[in-house]
Amino acid sequence: MAVSANKLELLQIADAVAREKAIDRGIVIAAMEDAIAKAAKSRYGAETEVRAELNPKSGELRLFRHLLVVEQVENPATQITLEEARRHNPAAQVGDTIADTLPPLEYGRIAAQSAKQVIVQKVREAERDRQYQEFKDRIGDIVNGIVKRVEYGNVVVDLGRGEAIIRRDEMLPRETLRNGDRVRAYIYDVRREARGPQIFLSRTHPQFMAKLFAQEVPEIYDGIVEVKAVARDPGSRAKIAVISRDSSVDPVGACVGMRGSRVQAVVNELQGEKIDIIPWSQDIATFVVNALAPAEVAKVVLDEDRERISVVVPDQQLSLAIGRRGQNVRLASQLTGWDIDILTEQEESERRQAEFEKRTRMFIEALNLDEVVGQLLASEGFTSVRELAYVDEKELGSIEGFDEETARELQERAREYLAQVEAQLDARRAELGVDEALREIPEMTTEMLVALGENDIKSIEDLAGCATDDLAGWSERKDNETVHHAGALDGFDLTRPECEAMIMQARLKAGWITEADLAPPAEEAPAEPATAE
Repeated sequence: MAVSANKLELLQIADAVAREKAIDRGIVIAAMEDAIAKAAKSRYGAETEVRAELNPKSGELRLFRHLLVVEQVENPATQITLEEARRHNPAAQVGDTIADTLPPLEYGRIAAQSAKQVIVQKVREAERDRQYQEFKDRIGDIVNGIVKRVEYGNVVVDLGRGEAIIRRDEMLPRETLRNGDRVRAYIYDVRREARGPQIFLSRTHPQFMAKLFAQEVPEIYDGIVEVKAVARDPGSRAKIAVISRDSSVDPVGACVGMRGSRVQAVVNELQGEKIDIIPWSQDIATFVVNALAPAEVAKVVLDEDRERISVVVPDQQLSLAIGRRGQNVRLASQLTGWDIDILTEQEESERRQAEFEKRTRMFIEALNLDEVVGQLLASEGFTSVRELAYVDEKELGSIEGFDEETARELQERAREYLAQVEAQLDARRAELGVDEALREIPEMTTEMLVALGENDIKSIEDLAGCATDDLAGWSERKDNETVHHAGALDGFDLTRPECEAMIMQARLKAGWITEADLAPPAEEAPAEPATAE
């Protein structure tokens, strides 16, 4: 049975497919041309280079075969002699291509089926490309869709102009979606894959909550209130930190809304997830205290190098600060980006007592003192023998129970102890083979030389070849916890700029750079205004 279609039908089919698939009409017509050309090849032979042209206005279909003009024909299906070519085009030359018109064809069932497959494939590719181009720039947006089907816990969502997927681990716990349910989710990734673009949605992503607040709170949408950080335990509890750019607008109040209407709308969307709205602060200590709400904090101790903070809370507030299964402190840590240690006032007191006893024991053993004197030095705030050795003698003598002679005796013992330690360290430096020239680096001590030697940094060139991380160490976030990697001079109370300055001095001494390279760039003097004479 022959299959045919009149001119009007071809254009109507192209229009219908373009509308249904939301792709350009020209792409559908081009697909039809390719399909008709492929079907015509089954009639004229696979070697024949057939081209089809479908007029997008009239629907008129024309078939051509392209023939190469040659001196001597070897393949009549693809070549034509110059003499025959000039009958079609008097200006034809060898190497030109001649378009030879072919008569219209009646397509059989097999040819029509082949043409249909080509059209379907081309249209599907165009649809996939359109879908990818449309959604690749929408990462970070919230979309609404209807659940199309559920496969092994993964939910396929119909977005109208494409399909998306919410994987099982991106769903809220205990949330059940059925076919036909309307769902709102966050686009967190769009990938171009062999089976078509994959749009991944999430209802557990922290930014999903931030975007929901932006939809509910006009001040966030207008930029007056900014969401600085979000931490979530999906389906259970969340913390969101906000700040206002306008002193007259309360960021927390704006997010809560009248009688809690705004925050309640977000809570309802997230299946009852409890939300703590926290004022953001540039001061990390204040921010951590806010983040641990509703627990009360008595004291905080910062360790900026390790991005760790110790928080002291009253004994009765400990369980509230930690939260069920550590949820409160875990969310506060995620929100602030700092590791948080919770201590009760009793634990903190015990820790202070342990440090006091440790310092007392150090003074007793190093300076051969009795326990009372050691405790007195520790209670006065002395933390090291070096500090005691070089403090002003009058300051030491002014301590209750001490006189000038006692102060002088203590400092002499301290300096003798330091000289003994220095001699031991220098012997260890020599044993490690650390070059004496490294002492010329500013701020370098014998103890540092030993530490460098133990890390196989033994010469000026070795130090010059180091990076700042090699000396100061570095920190990285892993599984929501800061992991610190120690450097060769970790523990010497050196800042990163100081470590970098040591390395630059080593490079200077090694001849790798010059003094001019270390000099700060000269500021250009402002041009003097021209004066009229």
